[in-house]
Amino acid sequence: MKRSAKIQRHTAETQITLALNIDGAGKAKVATGVPFFDHMLTLLAKHSLCDLTVKATGDLDVDAHHLVEDVGIALGQAVVQALGDKQGIRRYGWSLVPMDETLAQCRVALDFSNRPYLVFTCKVWKDIANVELGNYRVGLTKEFLQGFANEARCNLHVDVLRGEEPHHVVEAVFKSLAKALDLACQRDPRVKGLPSTKGKL
Repeated sequence: MKRSAKIQRHTAETQITLALNIDGAGKAKVATGVPFFDHMLTLLAKHSLCDLTVKATGDLDVDAHHLVEDVGIALGQAVVQALGDKQGIRRYGWSLVPMDETLAQCRVALDFSNRPYLVFTCKVWKDIANVELGNYRVGLTKEFLQGFANEARCNLHVDVLRGEEPHHVVEAVFKSLAKALDLACQRDPRVKGLPSTKGKL
């Protein structure tokens, strides 16, 4: 069965159409009006091996906050829809990704437990959160992760163990998320039914 989803999220602040194929080849077609964010979503698709299409517009004259957060929400909703009943999935995913001087870890990163929770730690966060990468403020990364975790209904821990260059920090986070997502969504032929002793996720 094809694990795919299409989400449309239209609010007074943003208009988003997002398509996701979990069992893809890492292809991306992304246009959000925020070039750095486009770059991050493209590499998220590439390294998770999901196919991702995102067309988003929003109130960028205010700032990119609403758009970035809402794309995270839409992506989380798409993951839930595409995974369906979650039969046979690994459920857990984790990764450790270097980006030059930066090391980011998704530690017990993704647990599709139906219990949303985000833990985000970064020692240099207070120094880089307000850095602008084009029209993308670094601090929006956490807003994206929160929106994704809430709607994917997953337990998500992201730890930036070290790093200095803001671009590298954000890129390592997105790559680490991608690899953890790939692992958690994989089907394991040894898993019969739901990967839970409760019998329900």
